[in-house]
Amino acid sequence: MAEKVVAVIPARGGSKGIPRKNIKSLAGKPLLAYSVELALQSACVSRVVVSTEDEQIGQIAAACGAEVIPRPPQLAQDDSPTEPVLLQVLQHLEQQQGYRADWMVLLQPTSPLREKDDLEKAWALLRRENADSLLSVCVAHDFLWREQPGSSRVAPINYDYRQRPRRQQMRQYRENGSIYITRRELLLKERCRLGGKIVAYAMAPENSLELDTAWDWWLAEQLIKFRKVKINA
Repeated sequence: MAEKVVAVIPARGGSKGIPRKNIKSLAGKPLLAYSVELALQSACVSRVVVSTEDEQIGQIAAACGAEVIPRPPQLAQDDSPTEPVLLQVLQHLEQQQGYRADWMVLLQPTSPLREKDDLEKAWALLRRENADSLLSVCVAHDFLWREQPGSSRVAPINYDYRQRPRRQQMRQYRENGSIYITRRELLLKERCRLGGKIVAYAMAPENSLELDTAWDWWLAEQLIKFRKVKINA
């Protein structure tokens, strides 16, 4: 029997950086549509759910082809974590529909540049490695510093400035927030999207952009337009 994989796209109505960003038009269509369409096209996903407390977002999500599960207002605050939202979706599907998911795939709408192949390859990696959870990342070569508590001085986090390595030697990953996959039992036990055996799927930097600011939005539109030109060339 094929495993049941539910893609969850959390899309609340409140947004401080970019007002109403989840349904704001990005290069001609609502932001959340990119994640919904990708999940619907994926062979590894059984159901596509948008979790929201906002009626307008729900209407647009349904028009895009997603199922809509109402989110309780207490899970739609500025400081609401994502894990309780995933658990509420899991509970709703089981209690209201008798549907028991085996895996939860979290696709945040603020990552519209992921491609279908990214999700397919991430799922294949997870199953090949017999892992319990997965996160998407991109390669980073940054030299990181932090402020020392109670001081204006700073200290390096990930390298020794007295023996500065070449950037190519800085083989490390940045969590890009695009794809998370979690086994149902792990999510219920740990109440966290990551745990057990964790694997990372590395995405291209140009697919890893997260939309948090107006600059991010502008850049995403340029990348989408460039892709269209490249495809039609």
